[in-house]
Amino acid sequence: MSSSRADAGAVMAVVLAFFLVVAAAAGGSNKMASHGEGANLKASPGAPAAAGSAEQFRGKARLPSFAAPRRYELFLRPDLVACTFSGSVAISVAVSAPTRFLVLNALDLSVNRASIRFQALAPTEVVFFKDDGVLVLGFAKQLPLGEGLLKMDFNGILNDEMRGFYRSKYQYKGKARNMAVTQFESVYARRCFPCWDEPAFKAKFKLTLEVPSELVALSNMPVANATFAGPLKTVRYQESPPMSTYLVAIVVGLFEYVEGMTTKGTKVRVYTQIGKSNQGKFALDVGVKSLNLYKDYFATPYPLPKLDMVAIPDFAPGAMENYGLVTYREVALLFDDKSSSASSKQNIAITVAHELAHQWFGNLVTMEWWTHLWLNEGFATWMSHLAVDSFFPQWNIWAQFLDRTTTALRLDSLEASHPIEVEIHHASEVDQIFDAISYDKGASVIRMLQSYLGAERFQKAMASYMKKYAYSNAKTEDLWAVLEKETGEPVKDLMTTWTKQKGYPVINAKIKGNDIEIEQAQFLLDGSSGSGTWIVPITSGCGAYDTQKKLLLKLKRDKLVIGSQCGDRKKGGNFFTKLNVNGTGFYRVKYDDELAAALQNALETKKLSLMDKIGIVEDLYALSIARQQTFASLLHLLYGYRGEADYSVLSHINTVTTSIAKISADATPALAGDIKQLLIKILLSPAEKLGWDPKKGESHLDVMLRPLLLTALVQLGHGKTINEGVRRFNIFTRDRSTSLLPPDTRKAAYLAVMQNVSSSNRSGYDALRKIYKESAEGEERLQVLGILSSCRDKGIVLESLNLIFSNEVRNQDAYILLRGIQPEAREISWNWLKENWELISKTFPGISVANFVKNIVPLFTSNEKAAEISNFFATCTKPEFERTLKQNLENVRISARWAEGIRSEPGLAQTVRELLDKP
Repeated sequence: MSSSRADAGAVMAVVLAFFLVVAAAAGGSNKMASHGEGANLKASPGAPAAAGSAEQFRGKARLPSFAAPRRYELFLRPDLVACTFSGSVAISVAVSAPTRFLVLNALDLSVNRASIRFQALAPTEVVFFKDDGVLVLGFAKQLPLGEGLLKMDFNGILNDEMRGFYRSKYQYKGKARNMAVTQFESVYARRCFPCWDEPAFKAKFKLTLEVPSELVALSNMPVANATFAGPLKTVRYQESPPMSTYLVAIVVGLFEYVEGMTTKGTKVRVYTQIGKSNQGKFALDVGVKSLNLYKDYFATPYPLPKLDMVAIPDFAPGAMENYGLVTYREVALLFDDKSSSASSKQNIAITVAHELAHQWFGNLVTMEWWTHLWLNEGFATWMSHLAVDSFFPQWNIWAQFLDRTTTALRLDSLEASHPIEVEIHHASEVDQIFDAISYDKGASVIRMLQSYLGAERFQKAMASYMKKYAYSNAKTEDLWAVLEKETGEPVKDLMTTWTKQKGYPVINAKIKGNDIEIEQAQFLLDGSSGSGTWIVPITSGCGAYDTQKKLLLKLKRDKLVIGSQCGDRKKGGNFFTKLNVNGTGFYRVKYDDELAAALQNALETKKLSLMDKIGIVEDLYALSIARQQTFASLLHLLYGYRGEADYSVLSHINTVTTSIAKISADATPALAGDIKQLLIKILLSPAEKLGWDPKKGESHLDVMLRPLLLTALVQLGHGKTINEGVRRFNIFTRDRSTSLLPPDTRKAAYLAVMQNVSSSNRSGYDALRKIYKESAEGEERLQVLGILSSCRDKGIVLESLNLIFSNEVRNQDAYILLRGIQPEAREISWNWLKENWELISKTFPGISVANFVKNIVPLFTSNEKAAEISNFFATCTKPEFERTLKQNLENVRISARWAEGIRSEPGLAQTVRELLDKP
């Protein structure tokens, strides 16, 4: 990878030299505007000094508002061989207040200083603040108010960093080729062309590309016309409606496509590499259905004439919602009936529905600033589940949605969490908030609000919001105002407590007479007490769930009256009350002993809904970590799930059992083996019922449950499952088309093979490496990649980790190699990270480097190791991963505290033995 950068740099030097000659021949200055820190270029000795006056724009969170773009005419000429591009831009700028400056964004571009003009004026100062990505143009006199045209020429490198305007590699007829791709969210449009690179600066865009004639050239809008001149063609696109710079998109390469049409006649296409278009049919179907559904839900038509979805070989995020040209990783868009798993099919449906929800929530109505990112991501996450539930009701997707809620609850119980609305003080901070708070907590509080208001009122209000703010920007408060107006409910007061402060409450429930006394307190995993208070929509249910009680908890304490439908407490067996029915609220519940025992009985007598089964185990798990409930009580509750057969419930049980197995190895090594046997006992029955082989007519959820359980049993060391996985793998290596190892169960078999791998017994490892190299299927390759480091042998782990620096692994996939690291290999992995940190930081710029921190640091469970890790990073933290590091160090300390509590818990060994001995 480093050599390709060097080659591109050499080519760039030639291009720049040529550019200087052209500028000089045209009679302009032969100087290029450089990107040195605070670089200042003067037109003549008499020009005013720039340092003092331009300095006022350094280090600011946002660009000044005295000038704003209205329209861009952008020309780009990518060179896919030299990996460079050149371009020009003409921006209609509205100057609204007296100024002699224009302040915009540009980064990693060489701007031809002689080409810069605003109307007929040439700047007397051109100053770059590289750390801010800001370009300041100073003029000799104040600029005229009103609209004027800003023009300039520039060039840059098609980088290999998967941001800005970059190159992606693919194979065509056995030869390596480059395609040109853009990824501008969050602040990377400035790496392609000078612009006002903030969401609030919406403008119209008219693009022109000059590209090789044989290539497909896509942008946000349809092609207006194209002209050919020998090997090149000039493609002009229709003008776009107003949009933010982060949504501008360009893709140039060799593609084929499948096509569909919405009920309103919008053309939808899925573009793939040559030979893969059939794999785009499922995503196409979901895409067409999504546009139809969202049009009706928002009572607003899809705003553009076409929608293209494109599979990109090298792509950093899972997908990106560019207006009219949505880009995806190949595994997030392409589905093959023969080689793709059921979970892959579901992920594609969710991802496509998510990105297309953005065409309304994000693109048509855009957040005013990154503080309100959750308006984009939280709503798109929630809407994608609404859509997929409509298309595939048999998937029970709202029960699976609780995966997202619990992910957010875990992150938000850290002191190092952040509010949904988080202040952004610099562009370098933006990428860090694309996390479970913005996406999953955002979606969860929307689900809570919709449940409180009712589906019909909520939908009507959302349609009004969409109409009011179409083609403009909105803040969180704007949404609350519309919802309040449409429903008459105190939405702002309620929701402000959830979006402007971090964290959430635990509701302590105690039974007293015919009442349940409830009290809220901020929940923190480290066991400390926070000061936050919330307005909490409390729900309670019992019996047959026919009658639910609702209470808006506005104070610290209140009470619920228990009805007779909850059963007779005196008779015992049929009484129970469950708070937070079906997990619609973003909070945890801690029950007193009587209520907890009643819920355990309701679980074992199958009286709880699927979502409530998930809720009670997730709550007790978190309370155990915080040492507010015993580890033994968690094991007792888990034992009640031993006959469970539902995928959604067992996916949460699997998460909890995996965590228990890991912490018990550190907390109580002598008991760890017995605890593993207990966990196997809980999971074995449903796994044996499903077996390894798919059954005709079985449900989608059972198809997904089988690999979940088999993989869990392998990880817990279940010998019979491991041996069967190895047997099937050996047959698979001789016959790749065998029915004994379909795509869904391969991961379990691969993991089984890795349990026996060592430096002296590496045949299984080598066989997996061979599968990785030979497979043309993205999902298959990622499955192998994710388990290559799942080994206790230090030599094999290091060999696997070093693949990250080879040409075998695309940069976008590097972090997947880290996912399989086992606790036994954490020390060697940490040493590897320290030794290679400088190389990792250079190879994986920006937020990508955070993946290395979040996959290795949490493997540890001691305060001493937390201190060591903190000391190492003290001199090398950057804004891109600073928050991630704090959160993961906090998790290490929380694990250390949990382990200490388990170690000192009396009677734990006896509890484990009693549960193991139970029939």
